[in-house]
Amino acid sequence: MSASLAEWLARIETLHPKTIDLGLERVREVAQRMQLALPATIFTVGGTNGKGSSCAMLEAILLAAGYRVGLYTSPHLVRFNERIRVGGRPASDETIVEQFEAVQAARGYTPLTYFEFSTLAALRLFARGPLDAVILEVGLGGRLDAVNIVDAHCAIVTSIDVDHAEYLGADRERIGWEKAHIFRSGRPAICSDPIPPASLVQYAESIGADLWLCGRDFHYVGDRQQWSYRGRAQRRSSIAYPALRGANQLLNASGVLAALEALRERLPVNQQAVRQGFAEVELPGRFQVLPGVPTVVLDVAHNPHAVAHLANNLDSMGRGGRNYAVFGVMRDKDVDGIIAAVKDRFDAWFVTDLPGTRAASAGSWVTSTSVMPRS
Repeated sequence: MSASLAEWLARIETLHPKTIDLGLERVREVAQRMQLALPATIFTVGGTNGKGSSCAMLEAILLAAGYRVGLYTSPHLVRFNERIRVGGRPASDETIVEQFEAVQAARGYTPLTYFEFSTLAALRLFARGPLDAVILEVGLGGRLDAVNIVDAHCAIVTSIDVDHAEYLGADRERIGWEKAHIFRSGRPAICSDPIPPASLVQYAESIGADLWLCGRDFHYVGDRQQWSYRGRAQRRSSIAYPALRGANQLLNASGVLAALEALRERLPVNQQAVRQGFAEVELPGRFQVLPGVPTVVLDVAHNPHAVAHLANNLDSMGRGGRNYAVFGVMRDKDVDGIIAAVKDRFDAWFVTDLPGTRAASAGSWVTSTSVMPRS
């Protein structure tokens, strides 16, 4: 009898002694044994913040244009199935288990992390197609991330800031260099960060990537009702704001349109598909406002840069009465920086533990942080 998805997920957590072990040798070796080949047009999306939103918008537009799309993202919020989508729907337990069984058979004694195992499972499903486009979200960094075994037709790097410093470096230049390694020679390389690190630009130029920079190769302007995009050759006007809320989403949206412009000969997309995609895109946990009273906002911001955007978005809503924060965090995060970016917006904090080996206990970081408001 085949193991259930829950049993498989518990099993693959034990296959490698480390939760994160960056490097391409092991995952590439197993991929070669599996003879994975993706005939579809491939987008790889990296960056510190905005990866998930960019992937969701790109998927929504391509689906609206009538294309068959595979999407791989991480992490999930509720169910693992959220990570692997085909045709806009999460893969079923049975489908994922089938891919896990194939990865297990191919890996032999090669240790794989949870993310590496999952990535290979997604790639196998997408390879079995038929798909027109595949969107792959980088898990951590870029250079040594498992997704980087795939040579994408177009790579997008969203905003860049400090996160996962123990793996990627403690400044934007080092982190930008790591993330730039998803770019490929002669292929479109989109950066939607308006102030890209020099290291990213230099790396892209050194390998001969076709670098598209926000503010140089593509631009956006907006008013209260709508916005417009201008690229190297395309203009898209009178676009409604994306259904994903937040002022920062126009940066992500313009990067997505730049990627579609760069690959317009492979995947033509008309204006109606763009409008429909932006109108219909959904992504839980990105400044998600729940219906009803009182107002409840869910946001997965987990570094100071993202939390600063959250604070600005909260300010734009207008707030009356008392405001409360419910907060949990991983132990490898900049807790002081996160709290400092938003502490003045709340009257009281409720702190909680999170599940998982990387999670910090609320008691440990509340007593150690220097910026948590005391009452």
